[in-house]
Amino acid sequence: MALAVRNEGAKVNSNINVTPMVDVMLVLLIIFMVITPMINNKVNVDLAKVETPTAMPDADKEDAVVVAVTRDSRIFLGAKQVSLDDLGGRVRDMLENKADKEVFMRADARSHYGTVMDAIDGLRTAGVDEVGLLTEPRVQTSSKQQ
Repeated sequence: MALAVRNEGAKVNSNINVTPMVDVMLVLLIIFMVITPMINNKVNVDLAKVETPTAMPDADKEDAVVVAVTRDSRIFLGAKQVSLDDLGGRVRDMLENKADKEVFMRADARSHYGTVMDAIDGLRTAGVDEVGLLTEPRVQTSSKQQ
């Protein structure tokens, strides 16, 4: 009587299947591409629309100091809500080691004018040299109708 011997080791496939890994990486890439624009604007405000906006590329830098005033008169320094009394001291601490004392203001188009001016006054008393008011370009409408 003879025993039948099976050679299972010869059928082993040692190739790495990278297709599932590529699928997961593409899904992660799409998720990050969708989320990244939302991270830049930490506080959601509707900026004022102007005819000739001035480009301020420094506002997009990671270490830029951005103050936001919302429609309901809340003031944010970055993503954290601050009171008007604390704004000057916190901005002064953030700008202590910086050469250029520049702060960018993102004010909602329908926010109270007095709140925005009070925030700018608080920044000026904190030693801010320049305050940049961020706006959006006005969308051009189609040609005039006759």
